[in-house]
Amino acid sequence: MDEFKYKREKSPLHNKSYAFAKRIINMVSYIDCPAKIYSLTNQVFRSGTAVGALVREAEFAQSSSDFVNKLHIALKECNETYYWLNLMYDTGFISESQYKSMLEDCNELIAILVSSIKTVKNRNKLNQTNDKNAK
Repeated sequence: MDEFKYKREKSPLHNKSYAFAKRIINMVSYIDCPAKIYSLTNQVFRSGTAVGALVREAEFAQSSSDFVNKLHIALKECNETYYWLNLMYDTGFISESQYKSMLEDCNELIAILVSSIKTVKNRNKLNQTNDKNAK
């Protein structure tokens, strides 16, 4: 990653979503499940890693509404991951400590995403109001 020339401070959302994806990958790699239940681990793998990918995609959004849209999709993926983590815990595929730890990270990401979306939407409304007043 050091060879990537885009040098800027990474946001907490960027860092936390990337760390969450790594935790999801590590968790799934240790789950021993029969082939017929593979789709369960695949679902949490896909939704849990999609959050960070969508946050990364949002960094180069074409507009602020595109940025908000990408974050909304990341929020939906995070909520889906929450569901799969609950299901995996309730069916005995992950321990209570794993569950609580992963859920804590998931909830933190949800809170950051919701806050980020609200901030951008409020900023957009303020800019629109300022544009109208300037005319």
